[in-house]
Amino acid sequence: MSKIAENPETSAPAERAEIGPLMTGSDILVACLEREGVDTIFAYPGGASMVIHQSLTHSKKIRTILPRHEQGGVFMAEGYARATGKVGVCMATSGPGATNLISGIADAFMDSIPMVAITGQVPQAMIGKGAFQETDFFGMTLPVVKHSYLITDINDIPRIVKEAFHVASTGRPGPVVIDMPKNIQLAKTQPVFLKEINIRGYNPEKKASDIALNEIIGLIEKSERPVLYCGGGIISGEASEELRKFAEATGIPVTTTLMGIGCFPENHELSLRWLGMHGAAYANWAVSGEFQDVDGQKRQVAAGADLLLAFGVRFDDRVTGKVEKFCETGTIVHIDIDPSEINKNKPANLPIVSDIKYALSRLNDLVAKNPLQANYGPWREQVAEWKKRAPFRYSITDEVINSDHVKDHMTGGLEREVILPQQAIEALYELSGGDAIITTGVGQHQMWSAQWYQYKFPRQLLTSAGLGAMGYGYPAAMGAKVACPDKQVVDIDGDGSFLMNIQELATAHIEGIAAKAIILNNQHLGMVMQWEDRFFEGNRGHTYLGDPDDRKQIYPDYVTMAKSFNVTCERVMYMKDLKPAIRRMLDSDEPYMLDVIVPYTEHVLPFIPAGGTVAQMIY
Repeated sequence: MSKIAENPETSAPAERAEIGPLMTGSDILVACLEREGVDTIFAYPGGASMVIHQSLTHSKKIRTILPRHEQGGVFMAEGYARATGKVGVCMATSGPGATNLISGIADAFMDSIPMVAITGQVPQAMIGKGAFQETDFFGMTLPVVKHSYLITDINDIPRIVKEAFHVASTGRPGPVVIDMPKNIQLAKTQPVFLKEINIRGYNPEKKASDIALNEIIGLIEKSERPVLYCGGGIISGEASEELRKFAEATGIPVTTTLMGIGCFPENHELSLRWLGMHGAAYANWAVSGEFQDVDGQKRQVAAGADLLLAFGVRFDDRVTGKVEKFCETGTIVHIDIDPSEINKNKPANLPIVSDIKYALSRLNDLVAKNPLQANYGPWREQVAEWKKRAPFRYSITDEVINSDHVKDHMTGGLEREVILPQQAIEALYELSGGDAIITTGVGQHQMWSAQWYQYKFPRQLLTSAGLGAMGYGYPAAMGAKVACPDKQVVDIDGDGSFLMNIQELATAHIEGIAAKAIILNNQHLGMVMQWEDRFFEGNRGHTYLGDPDDRKQIYPDYVTMAKSFNVTCERVMYMKDLKPAIRRMLDSDEPYMLDVIVPYTEHVLPFIPAGGTVAQMIY
């Protein structure tokens, strides 16, 4: 073996690299993926990527799963990544194959999910000439990637792949694109496989100083009404156990964002569940105070937090509403690993750039050495009163019983057997023991899934939170099931969202991926319809998904469609049939669907109008 010169790009000395045999570019790429521990890739072939697929057929370590649409594949890779914390990998050909990945890449970017998306590209000589199936995928994805590469030299493949996985998984995680021209795939060289990587100017390890952390301790000791406000950063930072230990040591109540659900056990006495537009009323009150009508005006009747410990969050508008009114009088401590999030949406009184696991570990050390001298008895009593007074709730009203939904679909005096969406999720929670991994599409069902399934551990709820991408739910469930074959994985979906990637039932059947799905079928785009009811006097702006010429028909017929894919699907219309059907679904070791017919009259509550404040909350 000849001596290896130091690589100026990586500063890697010879003993940190290894020379391989003469190989094609595509074989080198697959070998690099194997070295990164990749065991699954979700990949759809085409003219500019088929050479890589040929190399994948020879891999003994990587399972290649063929989605039926590239968007399904990228959402599967996301589900895999979210369920494990490992980098998800997907691949598509050039042009339309690559552009079909963009929604999933943007979703991973918004929700900080580690992913590497590999795309074939036309030969280098054809780039920029309008070649068949050519797009500037590197340029198109720049706003929604953490980093991207266009490979122009076959000898760069090992470095680029190692860098891509390092960038995707460290610091604030995110998606990385590798665009690989076909001539590079076909060329041959002796690769130099790097064992370590050091990217100049990229330092993802950020640690809070003890001075800053001691300042947090001081603020806690002075506080009377502290709240921990925690987001997806706790989960991606693997800091859930440190958070639980810190909350219990200090006695501070914990609320989360939608992305943070599961980072703190929701059945814990300190849990306030999640806050925001459709979050718990008591969580919103704990942060911003309770408001009531007094003399015809909204007045604060109970104060919210005087100290908000914002850990691994980005003050998303769906959480804050009118941002200047969010925790208006409280002192805000903001810890995040990404300095660009500090003071972006909400100014912080004490901003700290740090890895959250490190920060919480050091805070726990400091508290252990010098236990806090603080008494939050009155605050805890106020929070307990709020939780008792305003839990998530639902009821079967006369409006539901007398609705067109019931008249059209329910007969034989069984009107009271109508199934509300919340009841279906409650039943799933009970029968699964609260241990299933839940994925969702986007809309009303997404919010109800967050409200009515209580989450106990991180990476238990997988949902498109920042981008809000319909069609995410079932492919993500498949990716999670591939990653966690011994766990129950259920997609709670809406009829609108599920239809967007229904073709992946074929993948589930052919690949033997036993992901389950419960469709809460109200024949409408439910969340848009809810806003029509609230803000447009119920005028329907193209939100009905059924057949307008036959409203008594359930359209489309998911049972028949599923059968065509050789997937079992049951339609459930009456409450008496719900739990037995869920049991059969959970007991199955194959893909399984339940088409649960629910009324379109139901709204998700609580509800804070977009850009509104807690004072405007409907609950």
